[in-house]
Amino acid sequence: MDLATRRRTRQVLVLLALAFGAALFDAALLWRAAQTNALIAAGQAVSDAPGQPPELRFAQAYAQSQSQAASGARDAALNRYRALQPDPRVGAAARYNSANLLVRQAIEVRASTQPGQAIALLELAKEYYREVLRDDPAQWDARYNLERTQRLLPDPDDDEPGPLGQERNRERAVTTMRGHSPGLP
Repeated sequence: MDLATRRRTRQVLVLLALAFGAALFDAALLWRAAQTNALIAAGQAVSDAPGQPPELRFAQAYAQSQSQAASGARDAALNRYRALQPDPRVGAAARYNSANLLVRQAIEVRASTQPGQAIALLELAKEYYREVLRDDPAQWDARYNLERTQRLLPDPDDDEPGPLGQERNRERAVTTMRGHSPGLP
């Protein structure tokens, strides 16, 4: 065999080895995803250890938030969602679900004997929706839910003049007064 044939043979073998390595890596990722999906489908409880896949912890938080139990499960779900918010893969979904959970809780609190406590929950929910929209402005579900939350608790108007506006008008009063000479030379 000549030198050119050997070189081509080596290149083909290297390419086959790289393709085989990539296929093994993809198979390992697929196997891990299948295990995670099986655990999610089984509904098994997981620890909050950081080594667990974030998708599995998200599924557990979602299951807790959907349970009709007392506020203990809701608070546990909110804590799990808060722990997942920095994650790049499920962080936006965790913020969105946290906001939805807070709005539901605020509606329940408004119906109770102390409706004023719902204000903090609604403000926090609005902030979570805004964070989701900052990351992805095309998130129409978050935009719709933010609008619904705004109807429950509107933001204060910034057009109302406060003490700062009165200060500004006081400075202009002398210069706009008729018949008054400021004593210029």
